[in-house]
Amino acid sequence: MTLHTTLIDAASLAALAPDDVLIVDCRFDLVEPGKGARDYLEGHIPGALYASLDRDLSDLSRQAEGLGRHPLPLEPAFNALLSSWGWRTGMQVVSYDTAGGALAAARLWWLLRLVGVRQVAVLDGGYAAWLAAGLPVETGQPVARPASKVSLRYDANQLLLDHAALRDGAAGQLLDARAAARYRGDVEPLDRIGGHVPGALNRPFADNLRSDGRFKPIAQLRDEFDAVLGAVAPSQVVHMCGSGVTACHNLLAMEYAGLHGSRLYAPSWSGWVSDPARPVAKS
Repeated sequence: MTLHTTLIDAASLAALAPDDVLIVDCRFDLVEPGKGARDYLEGHIPGALYASLDRDLSDLSRQAEGLGRHPLPLEPAFNALLSSWGWRTGMQVVSYDTAGGALAAARLWWLLRLVGVRQVAVLDGGYAAWLAAGLPVETGQPVARPASKVSLRYDANQLLLDHAALRDGAAGQLLDARAAARYRGDVEPLDRIGGHVPGALNRPFADNLRSDGRFKPIAQLRDEFDAVLGAVAPSQVVHMCGSGVTACHNLLAMEYAGLHGSRLYAPSWSGWVSDPARPVAKS
């Protein structure tokens, strides 16, 4: 079986044997958090399990620790989640959402890479691409897989939580995935103040996608990231956004384009501005 490590198209996913793939529906609505789970019950890719950004892929109880609006789940909780899904070493994982991977699908992709799993991909074009291909859907809850024993650790080298290193530029070149208006500080609908970390560059995650919700061609993505980053090596890039979710989309896009080795500042803007003493740039 060919392993997919960044993106997978609907036809390739449909061709995989059900026992060889773990499909995870990550649809989520930031305004109405329960909507994704309801949509999942009304129709999803056959065999897919559901993961909530708030409940499964974050630990909201840790927000007071200055880790942003979507703090990472602790290792035991993430291991328990994978165990409950029946994940096993070597199994292909595919995540999808309705935003071209930009909400929680890329987040799950990154979390799995953080614990050393590489055979994980995001469905290119998301659930809409599956429907457009005329592929089957199912409703309700699928038959549960047998639970497995999972004990994985986060790669500490990939976790960048040193705010001082970010402020001084020692951690690398920050790349902010938020829309330009939020980056500039023109508007800020979610966090206490608008703007960006001084020195951060801007690459809105939406620029990774074509009008049909699929990722742009590899060569185009490379050219566009090169235009933003200039001579900065991919390994020196540190992604951020509002809460460490859509930033994963930029990281995924760079990996897909062959620009390997960038990292994520998981607390992102909401974590940065949790301390009023940290500087804010607006432009």
